[in-house]
Amino acid sequence: MAEFINTYNLTGIVIGFITFLIIGVFHPLVIKGEYYFGTKCWWVFLLMGIAGLSGAVCWHGNTILSVSSGVFGFSAFWGINELFEQKKRVERGWFPKRENKGI
Repeated sequence: MAEFINTYNLTGIVIGFITFLIIGVFHPLVIKGEYYFGTKCWWVFLLMGIAGLSGAVCWHGNTILSVSSGVFGFSAFWGINELFEQKKRVERGWFPKRENKGI
C-alpha cells in the first residue's frame, strides 16, 4: 500500500484525509467529555497530546504515521482549550447542561 501511495504521490491526500478524521473524532470527544465530566477531564486530553507527540517522534521512518501522530497530539492539546470553550457554550445555553457532573 505504501508503494502505491508513493508511486502516485498520494501522501498529501492520505494525510489530509487522516487529519479530517482525527478532527472529526475530537469534536464529539470534547462535547461528550464536557457533558459527562465537565472540565475535570482536561488532563486526559493532555496525556493524549503527549502520547501523540511522542508517537510523532518515534515514527521518524514513516511520514504518514509521524504526521498523523503529530496531528493527533496537537488536536488533543487544542481539545483542552475547546473543553473550556464548551463549558462557556453550555453556560450560554447553546448546548444542554448535565447536572451532577463528576468522575
